[in-house]
Amino acid sequence: MSTYKAWTLTGTGSLDVLELVDRDVSEIGRTDVLIRFKAFSLNYRDIAMALGNYPRHMDKGLISGSDGAGEIVAVGSGVTEFVVGDRVAPCFFQDFLGGRKTAKRLRSALGADREGVFRQEVTAWGCLYGERRVMPGDTVLIQGTGGVSLFGLQFAVAAGATVIATTSSDDKIELLKRLGAKHVVNYKMQPDWGLAARKLTPNGEGFDSILDVGGPTTMGESLKAVKVGGDIHMIGFLGGTEQNTQATIWHARQAFCNLKSVVVGNRVQFEEMNRAIESLGLKPVLDSSTFELKRLKEAYQYVIDAKHVGKVVVDA
Repeated sequence: MSTYKAWTLTGTGSLDVLELVDRDVSEIGRTDVLIRFKAFSLNYRDIAMALGNYPRHMDKGLISGSDGAGEIVAVGSGVTEFVVGDRVAPCFFQDFLGGRKTAKRLRSALGADREGVFRQEVTAWGCLYGERRVMPGDTVLIQGTGGVSLFGLQFAVAAGATVIATTSSDDKIELLKRLGAKHVVNYKMQPDWGLAARKLTPNGEGFDSILDVGGPTTMGESLKAVKVGGDIHMIGFLGGTEQNTQATIWHARQAFCNLKSVVVGNRVQFEEMNRAIESLGLKPVLDSSTFELKRLKEAYQYVIDAKHVGKVVVDA
């Protein structure tokens, strides 16, 4: 394994800035592990980087993607935790050669490599089992049918919480209810979905926890839905990064809630989550369409067009 294929960013503004190149594998160090990836899953942040919508500066040559699973093909002389052949996933680092402490062995419950490509799941886990854990009887609002949302739904239901979900399509209601959602609100049909969802909570008091994946375009409705003292976990910006004047810091103050900015999770949470997945027998929701690495641009467009349900996987 002297070279590897990588999709890199030559700029920003469209999917055309993505270029498939060959790169040399760096020399492995004493405490490094080298991973040959088998599959990747797509995150909106990857697409936003190419389109120029990501809120942070991206250098040219950056490798697109952040979630993956594969097999260790070489280990440094000082590595004792892993051996060649171990199936692992990295903990959200690009330089996977520096990965002895940033890799995690995949447990059997994750199944095949295609089912072990989810780092977004720890984002949902950290929201619900981090600083303040979701409790039986809590009410949780989940937005949409993306990876974080569907994992959040399953994790909340496993804790005994009542989950209400939102979607843009009636075609996805059955899936959400099958995963445990008690009620589903179509936000396309009900633009004032924050209040509509709040009315479904006990005594209309609002939600203990909200996983907000839309960003500025959904925060206003999340503030209408949250309970006094409840948590809004600010995860993504699927609706774009343009500021929504309807949702300001003052509005958050008036809602008497806790706003929490979320950036994935940490290794301890990742390990806790893996144990829970194995114990509960949870399975990720995979979209029925699959893509080869050379078709990455098609996969991105598929997500942009919102044709997916759950995670879209790219086979390496």
